[in-house]
Amino acid sequence: MATELPYKPQPGEIPTDPGVYRFRDAQGRVLYVGKAKNLRQRLSNYFAPLRTLHERTRRMVTTAASVEWTVVPTDVDSLQLEYMWIKEFDPPFNVRYKDDKSYPFMAITLADEAPRVIVTRNRRIPGAKYFGPYPKVWAVHDTIDLMIKVFPIRTCSDASYRKAMQTGRPCFPGQIGKCGGPCSMTVTIAEHRAMVDDFIAFMEGGDERFTRDLTRRMHEASAAMDYESAAKYRDQLASIEAVLGRSALVLPQDEDADLFGIAEDELSAAIQHFVIRGGRVRGVRASTLDKEIDITGAELVDQILQRVYGEASGEQVPRRVLVPALPDDTAELEEWLRERRGRKVEIAVAQRGQRAELMRTATLNAQQALIRHKTRRSSDYTTRTQALTDLQEALGLDEAPLRIECFDISHLGGTNVVASMVVFEDGLPRKDQYRSFNIAETTDDTDSMYQVLRRRLAHIDAPEEPAEPGEPVRLTEDGEEIVVTERRKPRFAYPPQLLIVDGGKPQVEAAARALRDAGRTEIGLCGIAKRLEELWLPGDDYPVILPRTSEALYLVQRLRDEAHRFAITHQRKRRKRDIASILGEVPGLGGARIKALLRHFGSVAALRRAGADEIQEVPGIGPALAEAIRVHLAGPARAGVAPGGPAEDDGPGDDGLDEEAARIGDAETAERR
Repeated sequence: MATELPYKPQPGEIPTDPGVYRFRDAQGRVLYVGKAKNLRQRLSNYFAPLRTLHERTRRMVTTAASVEWTVVPTDVDSLQLEYMWIKEFDPPFNVRYKDDKSYPFMAITLADEAPRVIVTRNRRIPGAKYFGPYPKVWAVHDTIDLMIKVFPIRTCSDASYRKAMQTGRPCFPGQIGKCGGPCSMTVTIAEHRAMVDDFIAFMEGGDERFTRDLTRRMHEASAAMDYESAAKYRDQLASIEAVLGRSALVLPQDEDADLFGIAEDELSAAIQHFVIRGGRVRGVRASTLDKEIDITGAELVDQILQRVYGEASGEQVPRRVLVPALPDDTAELEEWLRERRGRKVEIAVAQRGQRAELMRTATLNAQQALIRHKTRRSSDYTTRTQALTDLQEALGLDEAPLRIECFDISHLGGTNVVASMVVFEDGLPRKDQYRSFNIAETTDDTDSMYQVLRRRLAHIDAPEEPAEPGEPVRLTEDGEEIVVTERRKPRFAYPPQLLIVDGGKPQVEAAARALRDAGRTEIGLCGIAKRLEELWLPGDDYPVILPRTSEALYLVQRLRDEAHRFAITHQRKRRKRDIASILGEVPGLGGARIKALLRHFGSVAALRRAGADEIQEVPGIGPALAEAIRVHLAGPARAGVAPGGPAEDDGPGDDGLDEEAARIGDAETAERR
């Protein structure tokens, strides 16, 4: 592999000014667009020795044939230019945004003589005032139906409005009392415009004033025994309360903010955008993006804000933007947003109080959206077929891997070593064929992987076991009885076309050794290393890098994640049994004291290393009971793993703390990952 790129600029050729740079391929297509406060410093990172680059960055710079840059006066200008170029060229190595769908908005057509409220997905109506987006179109209609009971503004079409103006007869909404009637002059244009202003003021958060005013009018009408008017005000107040109930108060009433909850993995990210006006969530928008080059969380926030506010102006930009992490160029982004809003904009991290609680809610929604996004990609037949074909080509397999088995090793500080095997057929999970393995003795993760694969491979082509005695009897046409000789479903007998192990080169080599020793070298093999999401093949010095948008990589990632989940689930069940069997055998030690011990020491392993004096420090444990615990735990090793076992695990609880306590119901003890 070459150590330098042929198009690397000469020393001193790159300026130190702020600017925007573009990488192009041999055909002139723009591959990647980025901005920098110091072009020389940023671009030098791309032209470092290739072996030191991130695998995906290396793929981008080796695909490119040239790099060019444009110097701009300020950092804010570089933000604007980067946004324009990304929109224009749609570079394949920049993040790729995908809105889950086109969301509906509530719009008030202020440019009309008599403004009306409509439901639309068009964000470019001249002079319109927008509210939303709303997750469901029926939610917008329900809100409008409630609102026009209090503020009866126009909802009819322009054609109906013109016809009513010509005939002097109200349109249908006006006839049934759902419009004030500006078309038939039941109210004047000025009075209707005042109702529109009140409608907008309420939607922007001025709800307290209207609630107080309607309550006062209702009481006054009731005192004057004008019960008909009092009932009307009561119904209007109920409509207002119904609208407010749909958008609960989450922040102080003067808070106008946009909050972004983000969940990401190595390939994708999901964004939940909460639109908060007057302290209430007025709209929610979800989107996903595919990442090609590895970027940090702060860089991701930078890209998201540019995307969301690139074409925004005025009140579409709020006073405050709440994000999970601050970008490096926060000051420039704030200035860029200020130019669009016309007033000061603050970008902040939600760290405590109501903001932090709302951020947790948005992040949880984003995590669920990311899971749905990945599941949808895996469930489509065409997508699955493409994934299997791409995987066959990338790994050099003779046929598409219709059956794939993935293995993962999990342990807790060297104890309770377990393994999982998950099975996907035709790109879909076969949970009835999942298997878990207990590993009694091992030296490290590679030895564990070797043992598990030898045990699994020993069952390939195993003879079927006969059915249990007492099979059903079936009669032939002439009345003769015969025994039904159905056989049990064989265990592990169907060989896979591909084995995937969770890990890098060492784990793959251990798996390859197991295949050779079992005489099964015809089975394909690869490993997936989580840090860079690259695939390792046995005997290769460099990994296979699949594009981040590749369906094959999504499939492999889902297999790895499912194997990891299944292994952790099995390990937790086993640890729970260990706790009951080990500590529950000590006379006088009940559930409350077991919880106290685990809360104090963090794990059974740590408790086993403690002396009687240390055990006595736990409230409720006396000298005699402490000595009984120490003697009982000092017996034969119960962890099921030899001393000097593996010290690391890529799953939860690898620091050896809190797992047991969390699994027996101690809600105050966090489960560390």
